[in-house]
Amino acid sequence: MTEDLSPAERYQASRLRAAEQATALGPFRQMYDFALDPYQIEACKALEAGKGVLVAAPTGSGKTIVGEFAVHLALEQGRKCFYTTPIKALSNQKFADLVRRYGPDKVGLLTGDNSVNADAPVVVMTTEVLRNMLYAGSQALNGLGYVVMDEVHYLSDRFRGAVWEEVIIHLPASVTLVSLSATVSNAEEFGDWLDTVRGDTEVIVSEQRPVPLWQHVLAGRRMYDLFEEESDHGGRGTGRREVNPDLVRLARMENQRGYNPRERRRGKMVREADRERERRQRSRIWTPSRPEVIDRLDAEGLLPAITFIFSRAACEAAVQQCLHAGLRLNDEDKRRLVREIVEERTASIPPEDLHVLGYYEWLEGLERGIAAHHAGMLPRFKEIVEELFVRGLVKAVFATETLALGINMPARSVVLEKLVKWNGEQHADITPGEYTQLTGRAGRRGIDVEGHAVVLWQRGMDPGALAGLAGTRTYPLRSSFRPSYNMAVNLVEQFGRHRSRELLETSFAQFQADRSVVGISRQVQRNEEGLEGYREGMTCHLGDFEEYARLRRDLKDRETELAKQGASQRRAAAAASLEKLKPGDVIHVPTGKFAGLALVLDPGLPAGRTNGHGHRGMEYHDGPRPLVLTSERQVKRLASIDFPVPVEAVERMRVPKSFNPRSPQSRRDLASALRSKAGHIVPDRHRRGRAPAADDREIARLRSELRAHPCHGCDEREDHARWAERFYRLQRDTRQLERRIEGRTNTIARTFDRIVALLTELDYLRGSEVTEHGRRLARLYGELDLLASECLRAGVWEGLNPAELAACVSALVYEARQADDAVAPKLPSGPARTALGEMVRIWGRLDALEEDFKINQAEGVGQREPDLGFAWAVYMWASGRPLDEVLREADMPAGDFVRWCKQVIDVLGQVAAAAPREDSTVARNARKAVDEVLRGVVAYSSLG
Repeated sequence: MTEDLSPAERYQASRLRAAEQATALGPFRQMYDFALDPYQIEACKALEAGKGVLVAAPTGSGKTIVGEFAVHLALEQGRKCFYTTPIKALSNQKFADLVRRYGPDKVGLLTGDNSVNADAPVVVMTTEVLRNMLYAGSQALNGLGYVVMDEVHYLSDRFRGAVWEEVIIHLPASVTLVSLSATVSNAEEFGDWLDTVRGDTEVIVSEQRPVPLWQHVLAGRRMYDLFEEESDHGGRGTGRREVNPDLVRLARMENQRGYNPRERRRGKMVREADRERERRQRSRIWTPSRPEVIDRLDAEGLLPAITFIFSRAACEAAVQQCLHAGLRLNDEDKRRLVREIVEERTASIPPEDLHVLGYYEWLEGLERGIAAHHAGMLPRFKEIVEELFVRGLVKAVFATETLALGINMPARSVVLEKLVKWNGEQHADITPGEYTQLTGRAGRRGIDVEGHAVVLWQRGMDPGALAGLAGTRTYPLRSSFRPSYNMAVNLVEQFGRHRSRELLETSFAQFQADRSVVGISRQVQRNEEGLEGYREGMTCHLGDFEEYARLRRDLKDRETELAKQGASQRRAAAAASLEKLKPGDVIHVPTGKFAGLALVLDPGLPAGRTNGHGHRGMEYHDGPRPLVLTSERQVKRLASIDFPVPVEAVERMRVPKSFNPRSPQSRRDLASALRSKAGHIVPDRHRRGRAPAADDREIARLRSELRAHPCHGCDEREDHARWAERFYRLQRDTRQLERRIEGRTNTIARTFDRIVALLTELDYLRGSEVTEHGRRLARLYGELDLLASECLRAGVWEGLNPAELAACVSALVYEARQADDAVAPKLPSGPARTALGEMVRIWGRLDALEEDFKINQAEGVGQREPDLGFAWAVYMWASGRPLDEVLREADMPAGDFVRWCKQVIDVLGQVAAAAPREDSTVARNARKAVDEVLRGVVAYSSLG
């Protein structure tokens, strides 16, 4: 191309090349065998100019190049660079990448349970490790020049997001920050905040996918394009994109002519020809099976593919379905290569453990090119799947959405089975942001000309709604920052109370809250103008209608108040009747999903209450929650909502000691006995008494004043009343807006003040002085930091052996994926059981104290109840029991078991560091417990 340039142009181009070679960017660009994108060059130039950068770009677009340039600059300048990631798997992957480029001497790794070459000039670490360094004033921060925060949009995470903001706020001013984010719709707002707290920050946004994305719907045997004209292929182009009319027709046909057996007769039989047409239409519309989908993608040349299924069990089932269908995606040479790689990577795992881990079934799938990928898998197994997929030896992966979070596993195609997932509380539609994140895996840069996103047809699918998901780029970054107890003592220790409060006011959470106040203030002004108009509309010539309207409102409020009091009294009577229940009582549940005959197995009394027979119920603080067996053989723990009226025993029967609520046979037998014993009893109907409003003097007075008011006789009274109703409704809304303004101003600082007040009450702080107890709390990170500190303070764990201590610590980290109220968890006997009970009692005291200080768990602040569900499993493991026995007793996948064990190890290390040194067994036994838990499958599971 240079021969087409004029001599002057060639001279100018050579000067530009020479100038670039004199910069750090020139040699850096030569390290890659592909040309950098314009947005990457722009970000690198800003970095070299000494600015911080925020880079927001789609998944797979190569934004980590900018992070690698920060590493390059640090090494060139003789400074340090910390590269932070949100998850250990991503840290391991980036560590391996940088070691290949710069050698093992220059690159280190620090995760919660692993340390490799920690003094290297470049260290890859999880974000929590850097946060802990900042609070501890680590010497490793000396000479730090650059910090790369990969996947910085994690600061929206409600559980861990605060860590990212803590790091951004507390990093020394001399450190240049490189923030790498997925495409977010408020990148400029986030950049403005970074500019405020970190200084000059360049915001670079790229919405152009490196590989065009085609969107499809697979229905029956046919693959439909989602859009009729997809000129921008999933990017944000200017061309208008219309939903494929064939898809719209398909949806309409299914809705209008869907087969319904009840419509077979409409006065006469449907004609045979009509039925045949219906059968033909239905034969075109079905959801293909998983093997059919993979087979179709293989035939179309669209493998490798990742199929996202929002269930671990379904991912494993999908692999088995493909194996049973006889799918083979690898030839014999690739099968042999897969076996060699897998056997080499798993050589350190004992044969007896391989059998327990389902190794041979897993290997069969890998040899055929098919695998699952989810958090329940052993980390080593997941890493092997990732390696084989990248090498093209696994072509079909069935994965949960966790794979979309940063792991480098691009595919040619991405398949979404459904557009609904369980969010921990309910089944909810996936958001446009989640859709973009998942489909962002489709299209491998430098390999594929285009990527493909395939959504499987589901009954009732709305193509227009799907097009909205695929075409929307609304993914706002929302701060989840909240002060914690550990954060409070660390801040006060370093900066004093006043300066700490000011620092928290600089958080992104407060920045967003302050910005939102501007719009609310404008709305308040508009409302006040509207109130004047409504006041004119309710003017009455007979008298003061505002006064008359106030009487009407007071009357309505009093009637509502009395109705609520009546309901409250009925709830109190119902709760009192529940407290009288005993095991063996037969009751009629009056309402709800489980209405009908039921046998009380456990009264479920609140903490500290007994039913007169010495039986202590489960720890609840919202009233009795009886555990019952229904006549339909279900064991359920009921709540107060199931008992709107008092309940009493209608019969008594014995609950066999051998009764096992988990056994279907046991439930069937006891339910049968229940029906035989009490099935004939008809429950008494509860009759309500006279309404309180009928005899209330205040209501009588208000009604009298209302009738005597001059405006009561106005012919236009109801017209005036409608204007008055609008006036008071708008006035109420305006006051709510004013309270929102007041509530959003200094919200973070006010929460901090409440936390400091509670810590002062417990003698962790005295003014701006951190006490000995406070310094111990400063070493404990985690959701239950204060509970852990209080347990150390009270000596709850003194005298426990290492396995017992591990069991107790597990209650600080473990959270069951789904609450199971039916059966209490199995616990170790002896001192461990006593200590766990004491931990729950201490938590109850802290919970009450938080309520007094208005510290609200619903707002992400405070201590949740410790979960004892992992105590028995980790106790067995730390006691040396074999893996098969522990996994059988724990009833959880190996990957979950390993992950929880590693979190227990992490907190045990913190406990060892924070425990008192003199006359204490806790520190010594915590270190021993680490060694006893870090064995076998936990030790060899993964690098990080």
